[in-house]
Amino acid sequence: MYIMLIIFGITIGLFIWGKYPPDVVALLSMLSLYLTGILDISETFSGFSNSTVIMIAALFIIGEGLSQTGWTAMAGNKFIEWAGKSVPKLLVIVTLGSGVLSGFVSNTGTVATLLPVTISAAWNIGTLPSKLLMPVAFGSNTGGLLTLTGTPPNIIASNALIEQGFDGFSFFEFGLIGLPLLIISIVYFRYFGYKLLPEYKTRNRPVNIDSELHKWIKAYRVDHNYYRLRVRSISPLIGTKIEDWDFENKYNISIIRLKRRHPNMLKRTPAFIEFPKEETEFMYHDIITVKGETEAINKIMIDFRLGLWRLDPIEEELKNNLINQEVGMAEVIVTPKSLFVGRKIKIGNYFERFDIQLLGASRNNEPLQDKEITVKAGDAFLIRGAWHNIGDLQEMYENLVICGSPEGMARNVENLTPKSFIALGTLLLMILLLVFKIVPGAIAALICAGIILITGCVPISKAYKGISWTSVVMIAGMIPMGIALQKTGAAQIAADNLVTYLGAIHPLALLGGIFLLTTAFSQTINNSATAVLMVPIAILAATSLGISPKPDMITVAISASTAFLTPVGTTTNAMVLSAGGYKFLDYVKVGAPLLLLFFAMTLFLVPIIWPF
Repeated sequence: MYIMLIIFGITIGLFIWGKYPPDVVALLSMLSLYLTGILDISETFSGFSNSTVIMIAALFIIGEGLSQTGWTAMAGNKFIEWAGKSVPKLLVIVTLGSGVLSGFVSNTGTVATLLPVTISAAWNIGTLPSKLLMPVAFGSNTGGLLTLTGTPPNIIASNALIEQGFDGFSFFEFGLIGLPLLIISIVYFRYFGYKLLPEYKTRNRPVNIDSELHKWIKAYRVDHNYYRLRVRSISPLIGTKIEDWDFENKYNISIIRLKRRHPNMLKRTPAFIEFPKEETEFMYHDIITVKGETEAINKIMIDFRLGLWRLDPIEEELKNNLINQEVGMAEVIVTPKSLFVGRKIKIGNYFERFDIQLLGASRNNEPLQDKEITVKAGDAFLIRGAWHNIGDLQEMYENLVICGSPEGMARNVENLTPKSFIALGTLLLMILLLVFKIVPGAIAALICAGIILITGCVPISKAYKGISWTSVVMIAGMIPMGIALQKTGAAQIAADNLVTYLGAIHPLALLGGIFLLTTAFSQTINNSATAVLMVPIAILAATSLGISPKPDMITVAISASTAFLTPVGTTTNAMVLSAGGYKFLDYVKVGAPLLLLFFAMTLFLVPIIWPF
């Protein structure tokens, strides 16, 4: 037991020190327990087969599906729209919004989505990001307590109860305490916490997609000779292919996009063909997005009996017609050493070799309107393609500079597509499976993650990137520590001390001790690791007193998510640290009163909702 306690102390110290990643620390701890003979091989690797770990990994994929298909971006932008120019109103909305979103999407994903939106809104309404970002982080931490899958400690606590033969928590049961705590957070920041938040001037005014489009329209004249045409019932195009008409050479027209007004479900014809190819067939009522001179457009309208389809205001038209969750736009700068220098290329063409479409070109800050140009060093191009292809382009050709972050822009596209509703439906399916306990939680999460992947809501490559492997590996690596605490008797001794010195007073005193010990760990250790460590102690303490373990377990879940005093206790706190220009003591000043409110509310409500 003493060897285990030494390993435990070193593990905690390494977590606090922060020099090494938490997953590496967890793995070192796991290996140390095996090498010292405390655990056998099956116990050492038990975390990697644990249903909790599998479920959490699957939840990251589901959350990524909601993010990639536009739901989180749309929600974030709606928050700003509702707030208008009112700072207090915006403060309430972003705190509430981050809380509600994090009940269904990972806390990290919620903050990642709302971070640029909140920064932009802060600048737009005349306040500073430092007055809004900490409420977003704390709101997301609290919102994780709304549902069973909102944050890993909830799952860890519930699964631990099931493993010990007790009933686990239902999907929305956490909301009985999570909702009051979220309301307290909102009221606190609205009337008191806002005054404690610092005013730091930062240079992080973001450029959003709307402003980027405005810049591109001006720099590349994207709106010049941009039209949408409708294939009428009498058009000779119906049933023919693009290659049959040679639009590029005969009419000097580029076909950019095609929308099926009547997609053929039997032939699995898609509603949108983002990059029409030579073999693409025209159908009745297709809407064709084209680029070409006005005279040429008039000619093909007459020759092929096409109708002119109305355009929305050009910025909205381009945003809705050319950008979505799968396809985006970016600027590319050609360096002097690029292989493209000296080559002739046509504006508007789709290059299958690179899987991109060239929408416009600029030289010396002046748009190039010629249909065919010879590339020179320093030329800038506006390209359109799948987001992942844009990101891969720079890896394929190192002497091309892609401006901005395609991955970051993709997450902020709010246009909804059919896949958006598949992702939302998948989330609702998971909730139903969990609420009615049709299958175990890990199986429900795996089924829904599989739907997200099979339907293409998230590409396989992005799905793996969307999983926070640091969190997954760290939880798997720390589960053996929980086993060691029980196996060596250390958990029993800690539980006995809690029972002797606090439980003997009253179960409520035991509850308070568990809260304070857990929240002390959570300020410097990941909330999942904290929950893994405290769960066996809480269960043993409750059973020793002969009371229900549910109040103690719900307290572990709550206090594991109260890392309000430091920027290192949770990823969300760290994410807003530099963006808000915060200092370490800012977290203590703003977070301490909120932590005390959570402590008082937990001791008041938990025994009422979950009696001893």
